[in-house]
Amino acid sequence: MAKAIHQMIRVLDEARSVDFYRRAFGLDIADRFGFDGFTLVYLRNAEADFEVELTINHGRTEPYALGDGYGHVAFAVDDLAAEHARFIDAGLNPTPIKEFFREGALLATFFFVTDPDGYKIEVLKKHGRYR
Repeated sequence: MAKAIHQMIRVLDEARSVDFYRRAFGLDIADRFGFDGFTLVYLRNAEADFEVELTINHGRTEPYALGDGYGHVAFAVDDLAAEHARFIDAGLNPTPIKEFFREGALLATFFFVTDPDGYKIEVLKKHGRYR
């Protein structure tokens, strides 16, 4: 059986992105590999083995165009209201908390935040299928 291990995103400023993911999700650098032309930075926390892989192309000065095909990555948390308040206090500008219903039943409670490169990240309350 296959196991998801990481999601790669291209970022413009390594320090700014590492700071955002550390403050927002408690992700720290697990590995950092410099190559000619690019650097790979793997971020994770103690909650899971899944990593966010940052790719920094050396010499790039223009932000990446995300296009209309990018979706989002999602993180699940125990206390969504507390995380939302923490994001606000940290100046991370989350969207308002929303609830999503299906056939009258609560499917998800969530908010979104945008990273420094414009990637949307969903933060969901652990509930039902979102654990």
